[in-house]
Amino acid sequence: MSATNSAGLLVDSFGRVREAVHEAVEGLTEDELAARVDPDANSIAWLVWHLTRIQDDHLAGAFGTDQLWDADGWRDRFGLPFGKGATGYGQTSAQAGKVRAPADLLLGYHDAVHARTLDLVRSVTNTDLDRVVDAAWDPPVTLGVRLVSVIADALQHAGQAAYVRGVVERR
Repeated sequence: MSATNSAGLLVDSFGRVREAVHEAVEGLTEDELAARVDPDANSIAWLVWHLTRIQDDHLAGAFGTDQLWDADGWRDRFGLPFGKGATGYGQTSAQAGKVRAPADLLLGYHDAVHARTLDLVRSVTNTDLDRVVDAAWDPPVTLGVRLVSVIADALQHAGQAAYVRGVVERR
């Protein structure tokens, strides 16, 4: 698909998120993924879990599908001590520190959400981008705004994870 149309741009953007996540995670041990630059900093594991949870949550809501977190059993596989709908938003430092997972689990969940995301966005048209997906905000949030928000947030967190990786590798 060409990157000159809405769907193509979305596929390309989410592909960049996936690449950044893999670069930040691959080859690290569970301890390295859980390392924190200081006692209150976010770990790579938390950053990647959180950005994936947000993508899973927000796209499921925007497209009216189930979240893979529950529907595909990822919540059970991670075994985190959080409530059912937890995405990491608003968590304390202590809660963030409880996210521990091996690379294959983090990447498995992210790749599953990425595949679902591509299935959902491949058919998005310019007209679809104007559809309101969350009327709780003023102004209401359209699909286009929601997708750009998810991409921007995910890229920021993936960049933070890359930074933490650099610090961890130099220790």
